[in-house]
Amino acid sequence: MATTGSSYSASTDQVRSSLANLGNAAGVCIMSNAWKDEQEPSLIRFISAFLSSNSFRLNFVSISPDLIFNCGGVSVAFVFVTKWDCCNVASIFSRVKRLKGQFARLYVVATLSTKEQSDSFVRSYFQYEMEFGKPAFVQVTDAEMGFEKIVKIAHSRGVCKQQKVASKLKAERKRSVQDTNMFVRLVTSIPNINKHDANTLYQAIGSIEAIAKTSKKDILANTDLSSEKAETLNRFFQDPEFYFSPKFN
Repeated sequence: MATTGSSYSASTDQVRSSLANLGNAAGVCIMSNAWKDEQEPSLIRFISAFLSSNSFRLNFVSISPDLIFNCGGVSVAFVFVTKWDCCNVASIFSRVKRLKGQFARLYVVATLSTKEQSDSFVRSYFQYEMEFGKPAFVQVTDAEMGFEKIVKIAHSRGVCKQQKVASKLKAERKRSVQDTNMFVRLVTSIPNINKHDANTLYQAIGSIEAIAKTSKKDILANTDLSSEKAETLNRFFQDPEFYFSPKFN
């Protein structure tokens, strides 16, 4: 049980110092109503200040985990044990086993402030046959530190997701540019079709296969190509004699 002046009472400077290492993260924290009611009011005030200063929204909802964070499009669930009861560890581990089957990204943060609690945790971890890293357990010495760890974990998962998305988009853009360049080279090999014509066809029709199936009328309706060029394209793909006859530019 925490008292006034304990680690649950954080100064504004301490909160700001902690937030300085988190960058410009933003997201949503969903807190279990049941978990909230079991905590010291000073811890809830600390959490509210921490989240508000870091541009997170805090919602109180009836949920199975203690906390769910959504940061950068990634949802991460947490079991947050702020008062480790050495005489009642069975309920903690049975709950963790149940939740890990429901949440792909689950972390357990346990406040172990004494050697007795640490020893109890280690014994119980093996007694209840927990699989290493599934879920990950994070040990802290006080609840405020534990919540800071939780926010940092959620933030880092969100950043990783954003980096993966950015990397994927970059790769897709590169592939798109390569596809466009190949398209332009192929189409400009057709007599009287220049680079502007090829780019116009790419934007309007989109692929060699589509051009081959497009009528002269549709080419004229969807591009700024002349009637002569539309006729050339149409004959090139649909008239074998035109395709195999000599071309003179």
